[in-house]
Amino acid sequence: MITKKPSKKSLFLPLLCLLPLMLVNTTQGKEAQQHELEKLIPAFTANYSVLHKSDPVGSAIRKLTYQGDGTINYHYQTHVEWLIFSQTRSETSIITVENNQVTPQHYTYSREGTGKDKYYEWRYNAKENTAQDLGRKRAVAPLDFTNNLQDKLSYHLQHRLNLIHNAEPKNYVYSVVSTSGSIKDYDYQYDGEEELILPYGMLKTVRFKREIKAKERVTYAWFAPELNYLLVKLYQVKAGTEQFEAQLSSLTVDNP
Repeated sequence: MITKKPSKKSLFLPLLCLLPLMLVNTTQGKEAQQHELEKLIPAFTANYSVLHKSDPVGSAIRKLTYQGDGTINYHYQTHVEWLIFSQTRSETSIITVENNQVTPQHYTYSREGTGKDKYYEWRYNAKENTAQDLGRKRAVAPLDFTNNLQDKLSYHLQHRLNLIHNAEPKNYVYSVVSTSGSIKDYDYQYDGEEELILPYGMLKTVRFKREIKAKERVTYAWFAPELNYLLVKLYQVKAGTEQFEAQLSSLTVDNP
């Protein structure tokens, strides 16, 4: 009896038949993850009152929107007017989220008003561990994204996701790409629980502290569990002097 050996072509055909199914399963998996993420953190617009020594001096807005291409647009902007000081700062991070891990793709920052205007723009490729400083039109040394590297805004969302999934740790550290291309660790330490009365209303919160001893700067951040750990208050002190305070005043959430 002669046994006919299957040709390479005949072995390859079943794999070709399976390929569309694999692609469909991958797509469905990503869509399911996106749907779960939108249930955890629906698209929202949060407005804040900015205070200096309890006096209102400006406003801030934090906004998250889901894009048609699967990316997320995360935006934060502040406008402050105090005495002769007037300034607007704006940050936008285009990111993806997979398995609750935030990956930055594009970051822009601008500052206009009193003092020197500034503009930064970066593009990241986490798969290739590369980055481009588009604002100054230069490439930078390879970056290591395997440690969940973040940009200067995307880590805010990563911190919120971490709290949603496990708020037990007392310390969170995020490696962040600075606007110069260097890597800095942002260390947030649990600092207690507090019930706040804000323009938005009364909220139970958890408080975290970030201290930069070299600059004598301490930042406190409050997150509300009942709002899926949305940032509801921010307070910063430098060399013992209050810098600013932001308090949640309104929140609009889109149904996923």
